[in-house]
Amino acid sequence: MKPLLNRSSSLRERLQQGFEATCEYDEVLDAVGAVRSQWEPLLASLGELGDEELGRRWEQARRIIRENGVTYNVHGDPEGLSRPWELDPLPLVLPSDVWTKLSEGLSQRARLLNLVLADIYGPQRLLKEGLLPPELVFANPGFLRPCHGVQPTGGRYLYFYAAHLARDARGDWVVIADRARGPTGAGYAIENRIVTSRMLPEMFRQMQVERIARFFLTLRETLESASTRDNPRIVLLSPGPTSPTYFEDAYLARYLGFGLVEGGDLTVRDDTVWLKTLGGLLKVDVILRRLRDEECDPLELQSDSFFGVPGLTQAARTGNVVLANALGCSLVESPALVPFLPTLARSLLGEELLLPTVRTWWCGDGESLRYVAQHLDELVLKPCYPDGRVKPVYGASLSREERAQWRDRLQASPQSFVAQELIPGSTAPHWNSGDPTPCRVAVRTFAVARGDSYDVMPGGLARVSMSADAPGESALGGQGSKDVWVLASGPVSQVSLLHPAGASISLQPSGNDLPSRVADHLFWLGRQAERIEGAVRMTRSIVARLSGETSLAAPETLATLLRGLADHGRLTPGTAAASSDVIEEDIFSFLVDPQRPGGLQAMLQALRRTATVVRDRLSIDSWRILNHVAPQRGWDFSRLGTSLGDTLPLLDRLVLDLAGFSGMGNESMTRGPGWRFLDMGRRVERALHTLRLLSSTLVFPATEEEPVYEALLEIADSSMTYRNRYLTTLQLPPLLDLLVTDLSNPRAVAFQAEALAGHIDALPRASQRHQLSSEQRAILAMQTDLRLVNVYELAEIQNGQRALLDQFLQRCSQSIRELSDEVVRNYLVHAGPARQMPDVRPTGFSL
Repeated sequence: MKPLLNRSSSLRERLQQGFEATCEYDEVLDAVGAVRSQWEPLLASLGELGDEELGRRWEQARRIIRENGVTYNVHGDPEGLSRPWELDPLPLVLPSDVWTKLSEGLSQRARLLNLVLADIYGPQRLLKEGLLPPELVFANPGFLRPCHGVQPTGGRYLYFYAAHLARDARGDWVVIADRARGPTGAGYAIENRIVTSRMLPEMFRQMQVERIARFFLTLRETLESASTRDNPRIVLLSPGPTSPTYFEDAYLARYLGFGLVEGGDLTVRDDTVWLKTLGGLLKVDVILRRLRDEECDPLELQSDSFFGVPGLTQAARTGNVVLANALGCSLVESPALVPFLPTLARSLLGEELLLPTVRTWWCGDGESLRYVAQHLDELVLKPCYPDGRVKPVYGASLSREERAQWRDRLQASPQSFVAQELIPGSTAPHWNSGDPTPCRVAVRTFAVARGDSYDVMPGGLARVSMSADAPGESALGGQGSKDVWVLASGPVSQVSLLHPAGASISLQPSGNDLPSRVADHLFWLGRQAERIEGAVRMTRSIVARLSGETSLAAPETLATLLRGLADHGRLTPGTAAASSDVIEEDIFSFLVDPQRPGGLQAMLQALRRTATVVRDRLSIDSWRILNHVAPQRGWDFSRLGTSLGDTLPLLDRLVLDLAGFSGMGNESMTRGPGWRFLDMGRRVERALHTLRLLSSTLVFPATEEEPVYEALLEIADSSMTYRNRYLTTLQLPPLLDLLVTDLSNPRAVAFQAEALAGHIDALPRASQRHQLSSEQRAILAMQTDLRLVNVYELAEIQNGQRALLDQFLQRCSQSIRELSDEVVRNYLVHAGPARQMPDVRPTGFSL
């Protein structure tokens, strides 16, 4: 199939017009250019929709992907954590009979690999009988010696398995890779299915596409049954936000109803794994892990691992926790095992291998080495134990000298390499903005243990490549993806992970089972959001005056406000006293320069990074707001020119978006510990911001203060309240009353103190003590100061300054800082007692 440019014809006609017979298998068209039967309904329906309607739906689908924040973190990619997931709207359609054979073969393959693992980590009969070369086991870094003899619960090593499939030159599906460590891609398959089924709902129903929800229901039931306890606690162990598939980790955890944890959230005591929460330690029964084997336990495996749980191997050894998959499963991912699988299947299963694997030669065998040396230009060389440092080498792309060098290298270390037949993959149409362009396609699908066998997902994740090279095995090469539609042979059963109607559901009140790490990030998420809002409100007020929107009575008043901005770290030191041109340039730099430390764009990106860590705790709408205020590449300021006044609409929009995020938290989050720590962060930061602002603008009074008062009320969003109470008379005592001591004003310092006191009283540790906790004492001291203060005395000027106001503001600020320190120390740092954890607060945000 070649690129098709005739857009006036239907999609089917364009496919057939562009047909060009090749040696590769075409998924849509047969050998004579006729449309395959499974594609007929889809192409007919797409033709009825037309390019315009399909394009409109695709734009909506892409917006869903962006708003949901579907990303794939590629190491070294400039977009980093924000690299959007690439999905093609045209699915890959496969008939039921083809998939039935694939399912049988994959189920058998998973059973075989599970038995291989059981033997290698057990009696090692395969090695003793010479069915498997010892060097493929003992030289494999995936063989974990501390795990030898560890008998997992029920003898199950492999709970979750993935296979990478592609068609060979004859059009037959073959396995080109096995994934047994912590297979990725299933979460992206869910997202692809949701997006494409919403985009093409009529076709999805009419074509009777198999649902994939049952697969995840089986996964959940299998993990629940693996524990001997009723209602076991199951968590998904993720490497964290730096993982390429962190979005998928969070997505799967939410979809399956499991807790998303990192290594620091867990601890092992008395050979038992516990989850560290605000309310104490909770026993963990099952861990669906996404960590590499060797990273899971720095005590017995990789000592420099920052992601694992010390003692996890011993906990698994004693059977107190179920690991899915068991430690050491990456052993069977080695391509060097492939040539031995047919023999192993006959020995362990008494069956012939149903699903063929790509032809593979292990160079440690003399005969295979000679064959590889003679046919090097036709094969792909791979290391036996991939570690990312040695990439596959395509013999056809090597020069004569390079081939000679590789032959010498193979002779020197033959046991370290395998050679495989080059699998071209098949071709399928790629939407390409309305012009169906051929792309190479391969499929990753998944199997989950059920009883003594394995169930295979009726679908999977299709990986596509627009290059002429064979399709790779992951998204790291910048490839796109497709949904896989497997057509059912009969009516499709409706399956959901929701509880069936009428079934009894145990009520779950909001408790104190929030992991301390999550509480920490929510606390700082609240502080970051409020810090940004305060900075934007201050900057907006000054920009409006600098750009002529609001006139000031004296330059000294502007200098007072600029001093406040500088005290908050938003201006370069010394800028406040510079010329107006320098001031405008520095403020503009603060707003638009993504490389400026502490600049607005850096703050927005930090906000999004923190939110990413706890995205499973945020509503979809809250996450969309954060995506809106901190898009992947930051705001587009290129069209603003150099006028500072042109930034006002963007600042207005940002204030509204941040207010929307705050509103979603107040109106959509249950009043549990998560909401409390998020709101505590906001209250702490708002109080500190107001106190610092008043200190920098009022302690040393300006010659004309009324414009300063007006600006302070505007920044604190309290102008209308003041006018309703006092009309247009601007005086300092009522202003201080409104912004500092008024319990009814959500912007007042006293309001923040009252809210913080309520949160602190509800924390688990505070409710279990007869005496006041340290954080309760800190907030009580502040509340007492606020209730006893006389705002008229604070407004008095002595020797050119308001010394009493300065002392009062400093005391309140000190109380807030002590409160924050005590909350962090008692609930978030956790150095020794049961509820304690390392401080993982975001860098660049000090108390």
